[in-house]
Amino acid sequence: MDSLELRSTVSEGGTLRLHLEPVTLPEPGPGQLLVRIEAAPINPSDLGLMFGPADMTTLAKDGAALTARIPERAMPMMRARIGQSLAAGNEGAGTVIAAGPDQQQLVGRRVAMLGGAMYARLRLIAAKDCLPLPEGASAETGAALFVNPLTALGFTETMRAEGHSAIVHAPAASNLGQMLVRICMADGIGLVNIVRSPEQVALLRGIGAEHVIDSSTETFREDLTEAIAATGATLCFDAIGGGEMTSTILNAMEAVAARSMASYDRYGSAVLKQGYIYGALDTGPTTLRRGFGFSWSIGGWLLFHALQRLDPATVQAMRKRVVDEMDTTFASPYTARITLEQALEPETVAAYMRKSTGAKYLITP
Repeated sequence: MDSLELRSTVSEGGTLRLHLEPVTLPEPGPGQLLVRIEAAPINPSDLGLMFGPADMTTLAKDGAALTARIPERAMPMMRARIGQSLAAGNEGAGTVIAAGPDQQQLVGRRVAMLGGAMYARLRLIAAKDCLPLPEGASAETGAALFVNPLTALGFTETMRAEGHSAIVHAPAASNLGQMLVRICMADGIGLVNIVRSPEQVALLRGIGAEHVIDSSTETFREDLTEAIAATGATLCFDAIGGGEMTSTILNAMEAVAARSMASYDRYGSAVLKQGYIYGALDTGPTTLRRGFGFSWSIGGWLLFHALQRLDPATVQAMRKRVVDEMDTTFASPYTARITLEQALEPETVAAYMRKSTGAKYLITP
């Protein structure tokens, strides 16, 4: 079957090229489905593959494709992908049009998918990487049922597995952040939400969030410390990455822990404070200002790695919950719907690259 895929390539000379590439897919074999893709969201993780560290001020049309220059200092991290045509799009939804001999019951069914190469007309995919959607569910409803929902649930499952009882999340007004608010409210989990404006405070309070802290205010650190004291949070997830946010949160956790110390200890409290960086909204260096003692840890958190660490029964329960609550807890509103061709228009790229709160783009191949 002939298809068309959105692909990203980096040349030896430092040029990134985003283009549509014709591909031919074989008939599905055992355990496989051939899906006509009807909707696929653009997530920040997708932009990382599509554009990498390219200087977006150099973005230009090259026929039907787009090109941009990668700064020389960033080329070493691109060495492993030079010359490779990489298909973009982590997740999506569509209708099964053909299936392997053991999957015939799914022909004609609409499914949600996770596995890359979703910005395409067709996708050959393992049935185990799909979620059959309820009858009547739209592709738009099912398009974003993996990355953000499973990430939000992954946060709470990581919390339980590591013995924490409450979470700090930054920045928290995103689509994912709103899902986390609803999960924590339903599950009785303490949650401190860090946002960047009064409008975002109002947004989260409007859906029921209790602890919403505005990082743009002069009292940010004091407000953060008191919210951590109220919830007992010793775990944080930071999508900003660069700058001092993780450090600021850990320092506030230590300030709260110190209140319960019976006597002074030059090494700080014994309370473990765990910070996870799971995004790179700020691609600059991560800065740590060491006021959080010696009982702390900082690491990276990636959904795909987290799912591998969790018990398979837990992951299956997470997937079931996502489908059961797809119209409520895990609903994703979209700002605009664009075609594969429109995804290569510079003006459209500029819009979806802003990653603005509440602005989510959906590719409809």
